[in-house]
Amino acid sequence: MNKIAFIGAGNMARAIIIGLVNSGITPQDIIVANPSESKRLNLAKEFGVLQTDDNIKASEFADVIVLCVKPHFITDVCLQISQTIDIAGKLFISVAAGTTVEQIQSALAKDISASHAPVVRVMPNTPSQLGLGMSGLFASTEVTVEQKANAEKITNAIGKSIWLDAEDKINNIIAVAGSAPAYYFLFMEAMEQQAKIYGFSAEESRMLVQQTALGAAQMVAHNSIPISELRANVTSKGGTTHAAIEQFKQDGMEAMVKNAMTAAIARAEEMAK
Repeated sequence: MNKIAFIGAGNMARAIIIGLVNSGITPQDIIVANPSESKRLNLAKEFGVLQTDDNIKASEFADVIVLCVKPHFITDVCLQISQTIDIAGKLFISVAAGTTVEQIQSALAKDISASHAPVVRVMPNTPSQLGLGMSGLFASTEVTVEQKANAEKITNAIGKSIWLDAEDKINNIIAVAGSAPAYYFLFMEAMEQQAKIYGFSAEESRMLVQQTALGAAQMVAHNSIPISELRANVTSKGGTTHAAIEQFKQDGMEAMVKNAMTAAIARAEEMAK
């Protein structure tokens, strides 16, 4: 792995840095640039990485530059870097939703004749903070085999990842994985509220829902059989689970999920414009 710069020191940058250090990457090969002193100093103190308030200094240091700033800052950051230093040979990885490879490459081009910089777009999700993330990656045509391997090593340090053959599939990743933790949280929240109505305490309700969700996820992770079969295995016809599942279907749960994921994709497409 080459030297890595993180432009931005938010939650996602922190999650990736934790994963990289835990996977054996030398902390002194990682630098964090951020205007907020407290965030970058905390990362330096906790994990031994280098830190600076200068995006240019960080970019000069690194072979791989991970853009962890908010989408509306991406263009300005890329312009600042490309107009100040030679970016030849550097790989840019963006975790910003709604910012396309073309937009990033345009900001990185010094002039209209400049060759396009290699860019990998990554869509991770918040469980990356626990090393349980799911990321989708798309590489521009300029990205080399070695650079793809480095990008994948970064995302695999925070969970699992898949490569996408078309950039617009990033929006599908957003719907299926990027935004999806909130879907589960909403479902768990509704169950927790109902448990309280049944008379369980707040602590008991949280534990009941949390442990059941954890157990269900682990059953999926440790079984190769289809999820539909796992569901069928615990749904005896005429039993209590069957009654609940039939009510979910009657209330249109499948349509709700489909509509919600479609709405996420539509919003991602709007953001890209």
